[in-house]
Amino acid sequence: MHNILPRLRFAVDTVRSKVPVTLTCSNFKTEQSSNDYISSFCNRNQFREALEAFDLLCKNTNFHVKPSTYARLLSACSSLGSLKLGRDVHNHMLTYGCQPDIIIGNRLVTMYGKCGSMEDARKVFDEMPERNQVSWASIIAGYSQHGHGTDALQLFVEMRKLGLMPDQFIFGSIIRACSSLVDIILGKQLHAQIIKSQAGYELISQNALLAMYSKLGLIDDAWNLFSSIASKDLISWSSIISGLWQTGYELEAMLCFKEMLSQCAYQPNEFVFGSVFSACGRLLEQDYGRQIQVVSIKYGFGRDNYVICSLADMYAKCGLLHSAKLAFSQIERPDLVSWNTIIIGFACGGEIDEAMSFFSKMRELALFPDGITIRSLLCACTNHDSFHRGMQIHSFVIKTGLNLEISVSNTIISMYSRCYDLLSTFKIFDETKTNRDLVSWNTILSACVKHNEAREVFSLLRQMFLSNSKPDNITLTSVLGACGQLASIEMGEWVHGYCVKSGLDLNICVINGLIDMHMKCGSLMNAEKLFNSIVNCDVVSWSTMIIGYAQLGLGEQALTSFRKMCGLGLVPNEVAVVGVLTACSHMRLVELGMQIYNSMEVEHGLKPTREHCSCVVDLLARAGCINEAEDFMNKMEFEPDIVMWKTLLAACRIDNNVDVAKRAAENILKIDPLNSSAHVLLCNICASTERWEDVAKIRILMKKRRIRKVPGQSWIEVKNCIHRFLSEDNSHPEGDRLRTVLQDLWQPMLDDGYAPMHKTGLISER
Repeated sequence: MHNILPRLRFAVDTVRSKVPVTLTCSNFKTEQSSNDYISSFCNRNQFREALEAFDLLCKNTNFHVKPSTYARLLSACSSLGSLKLGRDVHNHMLTYGCQPDIIIGNRLVTMYGKCGSMEDARKVFDEMPERNQVSWASIIAGYSQHGHGTDALQLFVEMRKLGLMPDQFIFGSIIRACSSLVDIILGKQLHAQIIKSQAGYELISQNALLAMYSKLGLIDDAWNLFSSIASKDLISWSSIISGLWQTGYELEAMLCFKEMLSQCAYQPNEFVFGSVFSACGRLLEQDYGRQIQVVSIKYGFGRDNYVICSLADMYAKCGLLHSAKLAFSQIERPDLVSWNTIIIGFACGGEIDEAMSFFSKMRELALFPDGITIRSLLCACTNHDSFHRGMQIHSFVIKTGLNLEISVSNTIISMYSRCYDLLSTFKIFDETKTNRDLVSWNTILSACVKHNEAREVFSLLRQMFLSNSKPDNITLTSVLGACGQLASIEMGEWVHGYCVKSGLDLNICVINGLIDMHMKCGSLMNAEKLFNSIVNCDVVSWSTMIIGYAQLGLGEQALTSFRKMCGLGLVPNEVAVVGVLTACSHMRLVELGMQIYNSMEVEHGLKPTREHCSCVVDLLARAGCINEAEDFMNKMEFEPDIVMWKTLLAACRIDNNVDVAKRAAENILKIDPLNSSAHVLLCNICASTERWEDVAKIRILMKKRRIRKVPGQSWIEVKNCIHRFLSEDNSHPEGDRLRTVLQDLWQPMLDDGYAPMHKTGLISER
């Protein structure tokens, strides 16, 4: 009987702990029972019930709360993350004159730190008459967890000056602070201190270092550390798998995951599955993804929101939008992150209508979108056909005030530049006058270059300097592109000087931009000098040189550079192949050019684009292979564009191939009925073959359609001033002086045997 009674009491207490108790003042006979009652809830992790009991006591009774009870209540507030309840407990202590001892002081610092009020945490810490290692660990952890890395480091230095030796918890916090500050040197110094201390073999310190190296991209250091950990836990595996896929070692991350499963030491959590799904998505390995999905279900994560969200993202990146939609439908209560994942997946997949449908469903559930939602939808509007969707999103952004977010307004500017005209883009840019950052300036500068409005770039650059915005490598790349468009060597050299002064000339993107600018301005020597100064040339550097040589008519140098690049083991990109095909075209190397084109996909993994096909048409047409060029155009997978037909038509003039010329002209006029060059070229071909009736018909048709030849133009830059000359235009203020100089040049040309071409029956193509 005596053995049974204790077990019965234990059973009754257990049942009581699971049955809600109606609290009344009669429950608390003595102060001791009141404190014990609150403590019993805390011991069972029923933190909210403990605080409710405390609140009832404060309102209806006047009892003495023990320091140990205060300590437990503060821990309860920390677990709940409730700053309000924590302050209530703290105020009660101050009201009733409870002087915090070192234990309560530490609990207060921890509570305020976990609840995000570092100002209160620091005040309590500074007022503590006595501190121990836990005190320092609590305040440093608070600063570290909330991204105040500098404050955490200052306290760490202060603690070390007092002669206190950090433990593994302090080291863990301060290493996280180094990660947030992206301070590699300090992180390695701390690693050395940890090795010297007793904490060097503690798992908390090792895991913190592992996470830091992974976050900072030092994956070799992370792997070496991971390999040295004797007893790895789930955090160790999770950190290395996450670090591997984030630094581009996706396959290694999946192999590491397989190794983790084979050891059967730990069950993967949702973050591990999220990392391996992300690795599969980046590798476009949907088959591996499906296998890992089965594993996640086996471990009970088939309904976990985070895992399903990662799964949907993986399927979307692999182009399996139906599977992504099916995975998303399994989430019972999708949050904003889940909706953003599926919207981004369909938006990036080019399914703007489906992405907008998900957006509408999200709004019906009263979920308010954030900047990520809006930016993903705007990025999906890539051309004029989807511009109406972009305008709808823009309207929503204005109504909801999301346009005040800089990243959203920048994406709107970018969308207008892609889908509409530059005038509208400038209008949107002007509306952000008080809400601009460097990305805003870079976006509008890039738009000007894209729309061939190079002059606007220099005007914007001046405004940018006046607004105290400092250009970066992206800014200067756009400006250099504008210099190349205008062939403005003087402006280009000014930008080059600025790059050197600001130190941006060490950036490979800027160097490539400088090379391209010098090539387009005809400054071959400077371009070669810059190229030779690069220690490790990337494929962009080589392709810039190759395309530059080709455009300057230096075909042999372009081919030599292409062979050197391939000999170094670099895989050519699309631009390099365009350059070498252009070089072959200028040198009439039809056989070599066709060989390079036909081997693109097999040898270099490059699928021919429309531009490559255009180069082949030019290659064949220049070599006089008119019929072969037309046959190639009819067989290629792309619909021939107006540039290809113009190339073919121009070649027909050389060979006087009237039949092909007519077909080319007809196709040009189908695309652009008012195209002047097609009429002019066809007229000249007919005139050269003495088909005067056809010439007359074409001229009558041009007159009827009011088609006039676009006058040829040229320009030259002198002392930062660009002088433009139009054909048969005598309006230049220095026209008389120019004609006098030209006349002085003209006579020696005639004396040397130069004879001007008779233009009888022809329409000049100047």
